Amino acid sequence: MAKIKRTVVAAVGALVALTACAPAGYEPANPAAAEPVAVAAAEPSVSAEPDASAEAPTADAPPADVKLTEKLVGKTVPKMGKVVTDEKGWVLYRFDNDSADPPSSNCVDKCAEVWPPALTDGDPQLSGVAADDVGTITRQDGTRQLTLAGWPVYRYIGDKKPGQWKGQGVGGTWFVVAPDGKKNLSCLPKGTPKAVAPPSDSGGGSDYGDSGYSY
Repeated sequence: MAKIKRTVVAAVGALVALTACAPAGYEPANPAAAEPVAVAAAEPSVSAEPDASAEAPTADAPPADVKLTEKLVGKTVPKMGKVVTDEKGWVLYRFDNDSADPPSSNCVDKCAEVWPPALTDGDPQLSGVAADDVGTITRQDGTRQLTLAGWPVYRYIGDKKPGQWKGQGVGGTWFVVAPDGKKNLSCLPKGTPKAVAPPSDSGGGSDYGDSGYSY
């Protein structure tokens, strides 16, 4: 396992807004057949230490009910090209309204329901992703989120099975993340797709403009 080499504390995220409903995404016939781009070289283990000057809450270990991303896999899939997935093959994304310098997440509350952060205990396995590009931020709730080249990474609940990438181009701000942390701009949808509704949205529909939550 490759230990994450740096940990930074996220700035207080501004409430991010969603629009509604997901675009159709390409569904590879056999996502598991995609081969890793390359396997990251093993490096000596280095424990991630919190920023001593940070005042945000930190945790020695995540709560038992927090779902962790245990592996980052860089691979090439049909049409989309280079992507990063978790250990189960779910494609990961980055958000233009976040910051990579300094690394911080602005996707909180309902946004994080639709785009679950890739959380970590600081010790993910890496395949096809350079250890030097992997870091963490500490979110407002004290959990730690993985970053690639400083950009926080997320899953999308609009993807219904591993290998889908229906979140590509959503809101004009969400994009599949490449193994080097850059936006993968392949297969951009026409227009500006809308995101699915947050699970907590009492309206229950795909258009949740009434909730005041849009982007």
